Amino acid sequence: MRITKYTHSCLRIDGAGVLVVDPGEFSERSALDGADAVLITHEHIDHLDLAAVADTAARNPALRVFAHADVLPKLAAFGDIATAVAPGETFEAAGFRVRAYGGRHAVIHSDIPRIANLGYLIADDDTNVYTPGDSFTVPEDTVVDTLFVPLNAPWMKLMESIDFARAVKPGRAYALHDFLLTETGAKVSDGHLERLSGTKYAHVAPGTTI
Repeated sequence: MRITKYTHSCLRIDGAGVLVVDPGEFSERSALDGADAVLITHEHIDHLDLAAVADTAARNPALRVFAHADVLPKLAAFGDIATAVAPGETFEAAGFRVRAYGGRHAVIHSDIPRIANLGYLIADDDTNVYTPGDSFTVPEDTVVDTLFVPLNAPWMKLMESIDFARAVKPGRAYALHDFLLTETGAKVSDGHLERLSGTKYAHVAPGTTI
């Protein structure tokens, strides 16, 4: 499993196939080059670039997209490419085993309705990686090797990121959901996570493969 972090919340995972998670409008479209399958955590534009997914589906009619049922109407115009996923469901995508967790986006404000959100544990025979989308849902039934930790968003506090990493207890952790931060702001948050998360933590540049 080779994991490449793209801008903001997009991950590309290469192995038996190519699996892309959350190719949003803040992320590089090149993340989708050669993609066999796409996982969408939720419908917000920083996690789902509809035009980019449409272009990828046009180039590869065999592309499969997996998302919560609430997201599927947004993908209906692209043909029969999407499969609904429910929390607790296990399925295969691009040769990887995937388990969905959670179900709800973190609260932004009491006046803003909460939408569906799924976290995904992605595994091959050797290792796994967990990405939570816009939530701090802990996958309590497994040991996580690599965790992606949200770093900044309107729906979170840094304390929650630290406690999330502590609760998951991964072998290593990397920053996610970081595009809204300045470089200086990211360094401040990174410093706290390095000291307090209880695991090996790093904030890598877009395009870095880990």
